Amino acid sequence: MKKTIITVVGKDTVGIIAKVCTYLAENHINILDISQTIVQGYFNMMMVVDMSNSGIQHGDMADDLEKLGEGIGVIIKCQKEEIFDKMHRI
Repeated sequence: MKKTIITVVGKDTVGIIAKVCTYLAENHINILDISQTIVQGYFNMMMVVDMSNSGIQHGDMADDLEKLGEGIGVIIKCQKEEIFDKMHRI
């Protein structure tokens, strides 16, 4: 399994989840886990996805989602699971 962590942060607006999920579905990327909160108008979402069935490369997905985020006014970051784990190890 090729797991990737996706984070989305920014001002809450209509359609953030829909646009991110549409992109993932179109690229055959499966959502394994998702958590989202809105705190005083700020949207925060973290997703764990599986890219095993996708033909897209991780770097291309990261670039695409970054551009998608710019278009809807949020910051979207992607990290491979192993890198995320190493960066957040105590």
